[in-house]
Amino acid sequence: MAKSKKNEKEKLPKELTRNAWILVVGAIAPMLDSTMVNIAINKLQSDLHTSLDMIQWAITGYVLALAVAVPVCGYVVNHIDGKKVMQWSLLSFGLFSFLSGIAWNIDSFIIFRAVQGFSAGFITLLMTTLLMQITPPDKLGQLMAVVSTPIILGPIIGPVLGGAIVSGANWHWIFYINIPVVIIAVLLNHFYLSSFKPFNPKAKLDWFGTLLLAGGSVGLIYGMMKGSTNAKNFFNSQMITFVIIGLALFVIYGIYNRIRKNNTVLPLRFFKSKNFTAANIGIFLAGIASNGPMLLLPLFFQNTKGFTAVEAGLMLIPQGLGMMVTRPLIGKMIDRMGARPVVLVSLAISLLGTLPFIFVHENTNLIWLGLVLFVRGMGIGGLQMPMMTDIFIGLDKQDIPGASVGQRIIQNVGSSFGSAVISAVVTAVVTSEIAGQMTTKLHQLAAMHTNLTPTVIAKAKTSVEKAVTLNGYQLGFLVSSIVLIVIAIPAMFLSQKKVNK
Repeated sequence: MAKSKKNEKEKLPKELTRNAWILVVGAIAPMLDSTMVNIAINKLQSDLHTSLDMIQWAITGYVLALAVAVPVCGYVVNHIDGKKVMQWSLLSFGLFSFLSGIAWNIDSFIIFRAVQGFSAGFITLLMTTLLMQITPPDKLGQLMAVVSTPIILGPIIGPVLGGAIVSGANWHWIFYINIPVVIIAVLLNHFYLSSFKPFNPKAKLDWFGTLLLAGGSVGLIYGMMKGSTNAKNFFNSQMITFVIIGLALFVIYGIYNRIRKNNTVLPLRFFKSKNFTAANIGIFLAGIASNGPMLLLPLFFQNTKGFTAVEAGLMLIPQGLGMMVTRPLIGKMIDRMGARPVVLVSLAISLLGTLPFIFVHENTNLIWLGLVLFVRGMGIGGLQMPMMTDIFIGLDKQDIPGASVGQRIIQNVGSSFGSAVISAVVTAVVTSEIAGQMTTKLHQLAAMHTNLTPTVIAKAKTSVEKAVTLNGYQLGFLVSSIVLIVIAIPAMFLSQKKVNK
């Protein structure tokens, strides 16, 4: 009988669970969309008769617009019913998904994708912000387990679904497929989602602070993108210029926040909280430890194993399954034990699933790789969720939008930074080693009295490129492993609860 009462106590209230899943359905389309588009780059370039640089602008524009939307959304939910804001964001995302699908040239495609990204920024921030308003403190972990579903599904299902659509139909359907998902989300939102009172109707529009945060985010993210896309020089002039601009805008925001005495869109007084600061540092570092390998893994399978994009996506499914297996358990553990022990255990499991990739080679058994990825998924699945929960500990409800804005900005910048750093590491290894190893290979062939015909040289070049690229991937996974160890430092400052036996 006592056990039954305990289980009943641990369960999430039905209304809260219903609201959580309705918001999650709305967030699935944006999460999938951002990963599916990357698969269609070649098709987009061909059909829109444009260059790769211009296609990159469409992808970059989406990410930058998403970053700009975060502080704007923080203001809007202070003044308007969150349910209505979510409805209009979903409708906007659906409309501009359709327009992206019928784009007639690269200019229209870039514009439609940017507005689509802005709408996605609202949706992803609202998913967390609205639920924090109605969630009891002792249920935050279980709630985050539900909210993290699209975050897990996006990188796993997106590439597979995108590859299947591009192979079986055409790139237009990558955007059209969002429409039925959006229609379902809007209907659920309209008929079943609870209304959410404005968080702080008395709050005035902090346009200057919003512009500073948006500009700082855009500067850092765009700078990192310019670094990662330059194969020869990560620290190129554009990268340095935009990163300096981004950092300068954040410094100005700090001064502005002091002058306004924390009466801003993101009050920096939040960082006086040990939990808030430690969690955000951990979330930033987790962007390198988790997002970097997310970029490397499909490339590893394609460039060393010769897999197609769809096959590479399928190989990532064990990692997604590992995340899904631990997700419900992680939420309950956070509520029962606090964030610190959950993060530390997750770090150990993540390391166990990442270290083997430092020693992987092109002939490594696929079943073994699948098992390693499953273990890695179990660890990564419990990494960010506890830290995202700790951010809201001890905050008043009117402070939730500001805290959500800060968390989302740091997560966006951290993810971009992680992808850029890992990409730069791999590129640096490949560009620095390939010429030297190619010369050595040709000398070896000449010593063996091999006739250096164009065919022999081409085969030698392919062999060297594979070996060097593999070395780059191994070093990328080493960087990820080191960062996982470093995350243990901020993790020690997270919450921990006494476990009642």
